[in-house]
Amino acid sequence: MIVLGIESTAHTFGVGIAQDQPPFILANERDTFVPQTGGMKPSEAARHHTLVAHEILKRALDQAKLSIKEVDGIAVALGPGMGPTLRVGAVVARALALKFNKKLVPVNHGIGHIEIGYLTTNAKNPLILYLSGGNTIITTYYKNRFRIFGETLDIALGNMMDTFVREVGLAPPYIVNGKHKIDICAEEGSNIIELPYTVKGEDMSFSGLLTAALRASKKRDLHDVCLSIREIAYDMLLEATERALALTEKDEIMIVGGVAASGSLRSKLERLSSDWNVELKVVPTSFAGDNGAMIAYAGLLALRHGVSIDVKNSVIRPRWRIDEVDIPWRA
Repeated sequence: MIVLGIESTAHTFGVGIAQDQPPFILANERDTFVPQTGGMKPSEAARHHTLVAHEILKRALDQAKLSIKEVDGIAVALGPGMGPTLRVGAVVARALALKFNKKLVPVNHGIGHIEIGYLTTNAKNPLILYLSGGNTIITTYYKNRFRIFGETLDIALGNMMDTFVREVGLAPPYIVNGKHKIDICAEEGSNIIELPYTVKGEDMSFSGLLTAALRASKKRDLHDVCLSIREIAYDMLLEATERALALTEKDEIMIVGGVAASGSLRSKLERLSSDWNVELKVVPTSFAGDNGAMIAYAGLLALRHGVSIDVKNSVIRPRWRIDEVDIPWRA
């Protein structure tokens, strides 16, 4: 079985192709919208996706050495994400499914991140940290669904860091040579300044930290502020993760999502894992950020268990939570 997956939940339009035998990933092509100034406007990102969709689709099929007729299903991320960009991927997926008479498979973006993590790290039953621009979630699988133990109460960790570097004039771009601008700035910092630290059980709040750091950036050395906001944010996450470990008694931690690429966070989690005698597994950088391969692979798992929908029911779901999705392939 071969499934083509389309990702368009935010700044990236990606097309991946997966099959049910090694090598599982046959193609993973993408193009990311980077605003020239300021933050990302959903309408501008959607226009970018519309312009590049045909080229990314062709590149993925060429990379896999396949024609669209050899594909068994079209998987598409229907949420969560930004409405305008989600619609672009949905329109492309519907068109392909109708024209070539293929099964249409709905995929939750977060489930895509998690399943590509399982595939690439060989994790068996981990505590999962799903950390991306729009999501900060501590979860694990239990009885047919991923259950959330902790999450952000306001903005996500990745979004908070992006907003900070943009507002202080360090971005865009947000990533340079694989490093986030906040990490580059923090490398020259030497002092941790006092900023809000908000953990409530296993939930976290980053908005107060962001506001205080922006105020501090006008009075203190920017490198020290970058170092402080990063370290405090990561320490908040570690406290919540440690509580979840104590509750679930897992022997693996798996990190997925774009923030998984942070070397600083990884070193902190390595120390935490050592303290708790658990194994740390991190999704490879090539699959950490948004990509079509994770949608294709999650779609493959779903289609093998009979999950597909009529085109008329393929509405986008901008607020679709991972704990609302049944997972028949892990039952």
